[in-house]
Amino acid sequence: MRAVVQRVSRASVSVAGERVGSMGAGLLCLVAVRDGDAGEAADELARKLVHLRILPDDTGRMNRSLLDTGGALGLVSQFTLYGDCSRGRRPFFGEAAPPERAEALLERLAAAARAEGVSVMTGRFGASMQVSLENDGPVTLIVDV
Repeated sequence: MRAVVQRVSRASVSVAGERVGSMGAGLLCLVAVRDGDAGEAADELARKLVHLRILPDDTGRMNRSLLDTGGALGLVSQFTLYGDCSRGRRPFFGEAAPPERAEALLERLAAAARAEGVSVMTGRFGASMQVSLENDGPVTLIVDV
């Protein structure tokens, strides 16, 4: 699994003009599932995300996690993170998991993060989504498990 993690002040997801999720400060993650990923990858990614110390402490230093701050976690499916652009002009998405497998692992990821005690916002799997966010920092990382 791969996640592009962005520290945000706020974020929201809309589908066809309808807001399907919104959150305050925390981490917004664009998440892709690789073909062959298993449930353990979703559990490991959840642990990494909720414990990732990239939120500011009282001195402004990146030293706190979502658990420390009570921040929210946004999870938005984005299979294009496994797009291979090394040849030609059209990305190849052969590494991305089939939709039914990816959806199940993204649901497991959200459940595992909630079990850690974090508020989770999600998009709508398979939909054309409009994601709005206000980057904080900006701080952006790529996390692979």
